[in-house]
This record gives sequence, structure tokens and C-alpha cells, in this order.
Amino acid sequence: MRIPETEILHFQDPDLAARLFGPQNAFLHHLGRRCGAEIDSRGSELLITHEDEVIRGRLMHVFTQFYGMIRDGYEFRESDLEQGFDMLEEDPNADLRRTFRGGVNLQLPKKNIMGRNIAQRTYLEALRSHEITFAVGPAGTGKTYLAVAMALSMLLGRRVRRIVLTRPAVEAGERLGFLPGDLAEKVNPYLRPLYDALLEMLGPQKMSSLQETGAIEVAPLAFMRGRTLNDAFVILDEAQNTTREQMKMFLTRLGFGSRAVITGDITQIDLPGTINGDPESRSGLIHALDVLSRVEGIAFQHFTASDVVRHPLVGRIVQAYDRHEA
Repeated sequence: MRIPETEILHFQDPDLAARLFGPQNAFLHHLGRRCGAEIDSRGSELLITHEDEVIRGRLMHVFTQFYGMIRDGYEFRESDLEQGFDMLEEDPNADLRRTFRGGVNLQLPKKNIMGRNIAQRTYLEALRSHEITFAVGPAGTGKTYLAVAMALSMLLGRRVRRIVLTRPAVEAGERLGFLPGDLAEKVNPYLRPLYDALLEMLGPQKMSSLQETGAIEVAPLAFMRGRTLNDAFVILDEAQNTTREQMKMFLTRLGFGSRAVITGDITQIDLPGTINGDPESRSGLIHALDVLSRVEGIAFQHFTASDVVRHPLVGRIVQAYDRHEA
């Protein structure tokens, strides 16, 4: 049995080191549990204790590279450490700076949007280069937010003429006809996450202007039948709650010059009924992932709990539920 040894890293800027370590060294302790090492701090020094020299070196490499990126203005997140460690495990010579700082940069009226982790950067590349993209994963991974950002970028860049937002209205267990108001008011509660993203990226005036001219359209999924959408960027959100028939109907609405993004979380299916006793069998999203997996020209991006970019605790909550259900 080898005796654990300790490596010490010295960081010049205590404030930058504190950002790297996390509140009360939370980031250090989380990564330490992940790789079986004892990681702690002493002022702006980092202490890494492990019996394996290779793992100690990999950890030193991770912290050194991210410290340099934070110093250069990178918006660092706890999940970056674990993803960087995994990358170096696969390729000891991986350039984390190039991977984490590269990718698509969308310049929108109110803010610039970039992927915050590897999965998000891969997703943005897929949105830019494919006409149909499926994004599947838990809440908080940016599936819908980044789709809206890419849609706005293409609309403002005149690559499409309109954005169509749609979502199945099954969560409340009601038909749209029984809800108060006109068509938009009936669907608004279901599309609130999409509206929130639009408002943050555009501001209220620009958003109202685009809605008034029809450049941004709200279309309930049930009302998409019979339409052909040309020169549009179409986002189907919460697609796990579509039926097989609805999904096929939606995918065949695309016309020339259009793109579609289908987002969903297959662990959050609210559809009533089953097929052959299987509650997931009715989901059009699960069915489409199987049927279309080998169709050329369609991109599939799968997110996991480690890709959650909300509060770090959200990712750990998702992982805890996954372990319990498994």
C-alpha cells in the first residue's frame, strides 16, 4: 500500500484562488470526493493529497489551467473542474483552455451567449450546422435557453424570417378550449420559459415589436397540423409530452429554409395512458430518438446532471433522483 503524498500549488492572487476553490472550499471538496483525493487550501495555496502520482499530477494540471482562465476573464463554474478532470483522464495533454473558451458566440441585443460547458458548446455547434436537432436532458442544462438564443441570432441575422414557439399543453390536464382568453393567452402559461428567455435576450420593447410584426409566433402544438413552415426557426419544448402521432406531425411541418429544435426530459413524462403497460411508450420524443437515430442530417445532444448550469446543488439533486430511480 502506497503512502499518500501531498503536492502544493501556490497561486499569486488570493481573490482568484478563492473563486477557483469555491465558497468554503466547496469546489475542492466536491472534486476530491469524485476522484478519491483530499483537496484543501491554506490561504491561496492548494494542497492535493493522494497516493497516485498520476492523479495528483492530473489535479494540479486541472487547477493550474482553470486558474489561468479565471485570470483571463473566464466565467468559471464548479462543474468545469469535474469535466476538465475527465478530459485529462482521457487525454493527459488536452488543452482545457481551447476547449472551454472556444465555440459559438452569439451576440444579441441585451447579452452575448456562449456555451458554459462542453455539452453546451457541442449543442450550439449542432444548432448552427443542422436543420433538425434533438436536445435531451434534465432541467437546468440550457436546452431551451440556447435554442432560443440561436433562433434569435438567425432571425436578427436574416437567416430565417420568423421564430415559432410551441409546446404540448398537457401539464394541467386540461384542453386549451377550457382555458380563458384568446389563443396566445391560453398557451402563455405553458410557454413562459421561452418568453423569459426572449425577454432577457431582447428587452421588452424589441420583443414586443417582433411579436407585433409576426416575427415571433406562438403556436400550440395541436394547431400545427396542416401547416408548412418555410424560413422559420421552430422550437418544440417539453417534447417528452408529445404523443408519437404529434411528434411525426410536427417533424413533417418543416418547409424550405427552416430549422427545428426539439427539447425534452425523458424522466419527466406527464402523458396519460400506456402502450403495452409501458408508461414511456406513448412519448413521441422517446419514439423519435429510436426511429431517427440513424437518419443523416439530424443532430442529437444528450445532457446529464453534470451539465446543469444552475446552482450547483441543482445538479446534485438531479443525480440523487437518478440514483434513487435506478
